[in-house]
Amino acid sequence: MAANYLPYDPQQMLLLPEAMQDWLPQGHLTHFISDTVDMLELGAFHARYDKDGPRNQPFHPAMMVKALIYGYATGVFSSRKIARKLHEDVAFRVLAAGNFPAHRTIRDFRALHLLELSELFVQVVRPARETGLVKLGTIAVYGTKVKPMRVATRR
Repeated sequence: MAANYLPYDPQQMLLLPEAMQDWLPQGHLTHFISDTVDMLELGAFHARYDKDGPRNQPFHPAMMVKALIYGYATGVFSSRKIARKLHEDVAFRVLAAGNFPAHRTIRDFRALHLLELSELFVQVVRPARETGLVKLGTIAVYGTKVKPMRVATRR
């Protein structure tokens, strides 16, 4: 007797679009980061783009900040990896709302807004720690490159 499987049709089209936020469970870190960044004052980010006029159409600063903070929170620091995750990872896609900035755009945004991002990071980490989403300890980044040393052995 043949098994009775649940329906499976990879080509099935949806009649109505789903809300992207529903792709992730309640309490997911993505929802926290999105809600928190939406409450932050991002005027310093907007001010840099206001002077460029209508010809410039950058990605929305809130979306860029959300993607960067989520990347940092999940251990993704490289702009290339973040750009790849925006295509492949559901949580990143939800935060970016269908936007796909190139890795150079992410890198340039981070470099241009380094001071503002560091101030926002503290504002996001504090409530995350208070709600128990993250635990903080000592964080150290070691970036020194050392040539491998040949060790002479005596026989």
